[in-house]
Amino acid sequence: MPRTNFQELLDAGVHFGHLARKWNPKMAPYIFDQKNGIHIIDLHKSIVKIDEAANVMKQLARSGRKILFVATKKQAKEIVAEKASSVNMPYVTERWPGGMLTNFPTIRKAVKKMNTIDKMIEDGTFDTLAKRERLQITRQRAKLEKNLGSIKDLSRLPSALFVVDVQKEMNAVKEANRLNIPVIAMVDTCCDPTPVDYVIPANDDAAKSISYIVDVLCQAVAEGLNERKIEKEKETPEQNEAQSPAGKKLRARKAKADEAAEVPAETPAEEAAPAVKAEEAPAADAE
Repeated sequence: MPRTNFQELLDAGVHFGHLARKWNPKMAPYIFDQKNGIHIIDLHKSIVKIDEAANVMKQLARSGRKILFVATKKQAKEIVAEKASSVNMPYVTERWPGGMLTNFPTIRKAVKKMNTIDKMIEDGTFDTLAKRERLQITRQRAKLEKNLGSIKDLSRLPSALFVVDVQKEMNAVKEANRLNIPVIAMVDTCCDPTPVDYVIPANDDAAKSISYIVDVLCQAVAEGLNERKIEKEKETPEQNEAQSPAGKKLRARKAKADEAAEVPAETPAEEAAPAVKAEEAPAADAE
């Protein structure tokens, strides 16, 4: 069953593309028509692509992997930050830090620095510093929080990138392509869909359109996380049972039963040998 329908996409204004004179010919397969100098996106194709992207994101979430949400444009920042944090996924809504993926260890060092400052505040070391030093550290902490606070739980490279407006987030897309990280993106009619693995043809300028599509995708992520949680809950009782004293006794009994079952298999061969000798003895007497 599709995750969305034609009317909902129409109401959200997902079908409005860019100005026809600014279009990218590579987006031609996703364009339905042109009206008043603006391209109209084929929503039937958008529905198929949204479902495809949602399924990919659901499977990634189910396997415990992280998807990095990237949207630094004004109308998308707050929407993406809210939706991504609701499903516990990392996001970048301020400036894209150059080399965030290709130079990931350096970014991790900056995040560790932020965590170190937090520990200093907790254990009281921060209060022992001079006033000027405290002010410098506070400013540094605020700057790090603004740029990297949303990715502090990202301990390794993300398994996929979700991008709003591939033109604006060109650097993020290039880094992901270089590292073979799949890119899922909302692509308008003025953008090049070539670097994107999972293209969602949609209006990436209207807040309503962005909000609707991000919400559908985050619902898919939430489904994947719930399924993962259910699977883990099923596994835990089985593991506890196996590790309990009763479980260990059961395994010991089974092992003994297996050993006992193997012994009789050798007995007929041992009994067969004396029988052969007994047959040979009369022949010797006869001679």
